[in-house]
Amino acid sequence: MTTVPTTEALETSATTGADTRPVTRRAAEQTPTALWNDSADPRELATAIHEYGAVGATCNPVIAYTCIQQDPETWVPRIREIAAEHPTAGESWIGWKAVEELSVAAAAQLLPAFEASGGRNGRLSMQTDPRLHRDADALVEQAARFSQLAPNIIVKIPATKVGIAAIEEAAFRGVSINATVSFTVPQVVAVGEAIERALDRRAAEGLPEQEFGHVVTLMAGRFDDWLKTVVERDHVMIDPGYLEWAGVAAVKQAYRVFRERGFRSRVLVAAFRNPLQWSEFQGGDLVVSPPFQWSKDINDYAYPFRPDAIDDEVPAHVLDALRAATPEFARGYDVDGMTIDEFDRFGATVTTLRQFLDADAKLDALVRDVIVPAA
Repeated sequence: MTTVPTTEALETSATTGADTRPVTRRAAEQTPTALWNDSADPRELATAIHEYGAVGATCNPVIAYTCIQQDPETWVPRIREIAAEHPTAGESWIGWKAVEELSVAAAAQLLPAFEASGGRNGRLSMQTDPRLHRDADALVEQAARFSQLAPNIIVKIPATKVGIAAIEEAAFRGVSINATVSFTVPQVVAVGEAIERALDRRAAEGLPEQEFGHVVTLMAGRFDDWLKTVVERDHVMIDPGYLEWAGVAAVKQAYRVFRERGFRSRVLVAAFRNPLQWSEFQGGDLVVSPPFQWSKDINDYAYPFRPDAIDDEVPAHVLDALRAATPEFARGYDVDGMTIDEFDRFGATVTTLRQFLDADAKLDALVRDVIVPAA
């Protein structure tokens, strides 16, 4: 049950000199865990940086479409201007040009954190076009171009079979990587290995060493979503509270593997569904990237954190129950739960990729309504 502090309690905290800063800022300053903002909306991002302690942000087709749709005063006239400046451009090109401008503006807000951290933080994640998901060469070329838009751009490429090949080549070419469409331990480990190969290739070629800020996303809440879908589909009876721990368990497992193997990339937690996906990872050298509203809620209610929470094990009986409920949990939790050939057909992969493709179509339609308004 949520407890709202009373006015008397708040006054007492103020008079006793208690730390009343947002809890996410306190966590960011007391632990190695980095806070990012899972949105490139300029107003939300400014608050996340200056009040909540965020040192990174992300954009994807759904986020970009939502930001543009919710700010018509800015983007309707700008889309018209882009169309006028490029009279032969199609609606997809115009829409992605707007996404680029949104991303570059967000990257500028993060530049101080980028410079202060030597490139480890202060990154704006910009996602490759999901319509390129079958073409590794096209993903690499777009990633390389995006990486030149601002010094602190980090590029999202899907953790599919084709995408991981593209990740390795793009990282070798000096692109800062953030894997996306990634929900499981086998996927993030495969990406971590691909980045290691790329960095080793760079060293062998005598290419400059630098801090690329590579991160590997595990969309914890979407792993939970998929397991909930499966147990409902298969009429499995399980304590529903256990299903809230699946993504948490996967992230903790991935974090252990990354540390054991000495990977030079960091795990990034995204797709929040419950506050455990913030509080359970504090103390780890990883990134948590809640949507802005989640950060606001965590801070408004001063949701507690433990500075060493990352080291706490998920209860064994919870893991046992999840394994017993569906083999899909083991596929996502065990390091060898899936081969790279199985990534593309994993339920969460299909669902998320289709959502990103749908957002592309919605952005096309939004641009169409602006440049070819209904009669």
